[in-house]
Amino acid sequence: MSTDLNSVILIGRLTRDAELSYLQSGSAVANISIAVNRNKREGEQWVSEVNYFDISLFGKQAESLKQYLLKGKQIAIQGALKQDRWEKDGQKFSKVRIVATNVELLGGRSDGTGYGSGGSGSYNANPSGGYQPKNNYGSSGASQYQSSEGFGPGDAGDSFGGDGGDFPEDIPF
Repeated sequence: MSTDLNSVILIGRLTRDAELSYLQSGSAVANISIAVNRNKREGEQWVSEVNYFDISLFGKQAESLKQYLLKGKQIAIQGALKQDRWEKDGQKFSKVRIVATNVELLGGRSDGTGYGSGGSGSYNANPSGGYQPKNNYGSSGASQYQSSEGFGPGDAGDSFGGDGGDFPEDIPF
């Protein structure tokens, strides 16, 4: 028996502020884009290559995180690839985006106090709405929001951790 897998984890910096909109059903959607730097060797020197990814967040997660998803902020996302297809003037188009199930805010605000009024912390979405403290990151300077349809405690969603200190502070835009 064959099992298919569609999972992606990325760490990058937001290229624009989150754009919040609502579907006809009333569900919130936040669209963001991140830039992910990758260093590769070309001959004798190292060259930085930037890749850009479009990401969609849904529901209460989108509404709660919108205020923190600002251009230049570093985030880690976990989700699945989704290919959108459409036709315009007889020509077919497609675009791949990431539907996020887990978003982690890395680092802190520019004033060094962390995200939100509570500083750092970790939060899980619960089915009845709102977010419950998760408290497994200590003082790492990261906040995590997890979709209720995503991963639970102890799953791969806990693997980001850290304060993002291993990543350069250069913003590629």
